[in-house]
Amino acid sequence: MSYKVKDIGLAPRGELLIEWARDHMPVLALIRSRFELEKPLAGVKLGACLHATKETAVLVRTLEAGGAEVALCGSNPLSTHDDVVAALAATGTKVYAWREQTTEEYYWCVNKVIDHGPTITMDDGADLVSTLHSKRTEKLNLVKAGSEETTTGVIRLRAMHRDGALKYPIVAVNDTPTKRMFDNRYGTGQSTIDGILRASSVMLAGKVFVVVGYGWCARGVATRARGMGSHVIVTEVDPMKALEAVMDGFQVMPLMEAAKVGDIFVTVTGDTKVIDEQHIRVMKDGAMLANSGHFNVEINIPALEKLSKGKRRMRPDLDEYQMKNGRKLYLLAEGRLVNLAAAEGHPSEVMDMSFADQALVAEWIQKNKDLKTGVYDVPRDIDEMVSRIKLQSMGVMIDKLTDEQRKYLMSWSQGTV
Repeated sequence: MSYKVKDIGLAPRGELLIEWARDHMPVLALIRSRFELEKPLAGVKLGACLHATKETAVLVRTLEAGGAEVALCGSNPLSTHDDVVAALAATGTKVYAWREQTTEEYYWCVNKVIDHGPTITMDDGADLVSTLHSKRTEKLNLVKAGSEETTTGVIRLRAMHRDGALKYPIVAVNDTPTKRMFDNRYGTGQSTIDGILRASSVMLAGKVFVVVGYGWCARGVATRARGMGSHVIVTEVDPMKALEAVMDGFQVMPLMEAAKVGDIFVTVTGDTKVIDEQHIRVMKDGAMLANSGHFNVEINIPALEKLSKGKRRMRPDLDEYQMKNGRKLYLLAEGRLVNLAAAEGHPSEVMDMSFADQALVAEWIQKNKDLKTGVYDVPRDIDEMVSRIKLQSMGVMIDKLTDEQRKYLMSWSQGTV
């Protein structure tokens, strides 16, 4: 079979979820209408490693409407929606994904996508790209270019390019404003709070909420936590970002100090062992730990297990660790992306922009066949077009420059009069 999912019988329920997402993604709907007529992706074999959610299903069907043959796997063992992938499989998409995969199963699915010989890759975290470059190099010569959805993935890909390891061009969709400023900030902010509430059902008002990091995703988490009534502390290693957090009205302190007073901790850095053994040792009884970075390495889970004498699953996405000194600490969603593992990920309205970027970038790659190896920004005209369509869908009108104003902005000869 050209798919492997948990239960194909879930397809009818998945179709309803996809329909709901599609109705809240007007930008992608317009792109799909054009793709159906023009078929700009005819002949493309597109290998995608993305969070297999209802929004991703809308993107996949847009790409297929444009003529692409899509093979999809999930980009996280806990983020796949089994009903959604069943719906995709039932309508002919090559999809290999199910929730609660082992590490071995996860990479089996990645390799199944590679087996289809993609000519364009679409990645979320760079596991597909790194597997192609390390264990499946026989398929590398088929790939013309790719795109990357996440901060973590872009970091990995830029490191590969610096080391001379990257063998084909990648477009950093994550770094474009309609993705980074809106998806990362508004999407991650809302969905992370949603995941914490679904996993724990605790009140956020009055709690000391520690946000580790202050990048675009962390800004959204900190802002939404403050809006829920939490006292928010930000920890950072970057002086510029720390200063920005202070100027935004948040308390900033070293993580070692915040660890002593925090009730809820969320890591959003893209780095490893950000919450480490020394922090866990001083956390107070009842503290909750969650991660909204791409990989489950930001909280040192082996150290948490070393310091505990046992654990219990209290709720579907909440584990209680009984520490050897009598305290109890709680880990949400096994330290994986709490917004996708314990909730539904970003709202459809936000993913509408990110996935519009992805669809148009795939078209741009197909048209630009002579790209050199490297990490590219999304062309500005794509970003502006997505922004304009989104504004129109919201009923928002904006001004236009006059010819005189445009000429003035391009001139250096006019000054004080």
